[in-house]
Amino acid sequence: MKITIDGKICEAERGEFILEVARRNDIYIPTLCHSDALPGLASCRLCIVEVIDRGRSKIVTSCIFPISKEVQVVTNSHKINRMRKNIIMLLQARCPANKEVAELARAFEVEQKRVKRFKLNTEENCILCGLCASACRELGAGAISTVNRGIYKEVSTPYNEPSPECIGCGSCANVCPTNAIEVKDWDGEREIWGKKFKMVKCDLCGEYFATEEHIKYAYDRLGIEQPEKLLCSKCKKKIAAKDIKDMFENV
Repeated sequence: MKITIDGKICEAERGEFILEVARRNDIYIPTLCHSDALPGLASCRLCIVEVIDRGRSKIVTSCIFPISKEVQVVTNSHKINRMRKNIIMLLQARCPANKEVAELARAFEVEQKRVKRFKLNTEENCILCGLCASACRELGAGAISTVNRGIYKEVSTPYNEPSPECIGCGSCANVCPTNAIEVKDWDGEREIWGKKFKMVKCDLCGEYFATEEHIKYAYDRLGIEQPEKLLCSKCKKKIAAKDIKDMFENV
């Protein structure tokens, strides 16, 4: 079917989300909490758009709104931009010193003075989008989650203690849109969520690339025995590329 986004006619499949169609057609819709690997959170609400159907307009969250018929979508109307500014203002009030939020504020011309009525914590970087907890849950570890309610809500380990379930993989930090999760790597060790891990070296390039717990967890999940030699993803790609090249040269 066809839908119209900002005056551009776009092809769409039934059930596709508006954000997917917009990105495929190079139409910009801002997001913070969206990840292609972990879709469906709709926490930050920055991706709101206006859907016009038979003359009626409604505001929807484009990352979770499925297309079921031909509609008109407006991504940057005055109403949408005003609402986005308010969302960014609140994010800036929560994370006033965060680089990613500051870039959004500049892009949408949100003035810092508008948030001065809030009590600011300059050390806060978490926007409570839930991507990190979702990544940990999907991985199967479940070491972190959102805890408490209201203004005390945060992402943490159980009882704010080092979690026995944490394998130090860093997946939570990799998906965090505001770099709120600190991962410290030094001298073959890693510290994350208050827990320390020993790192494993790649047997080919010699670089530390994963924790011992992460390696064990991965092979246990696969149900295969851990090999004597371990390779990082970069070296695996190089070897795979060489094997493919050799295969074609020998044809």
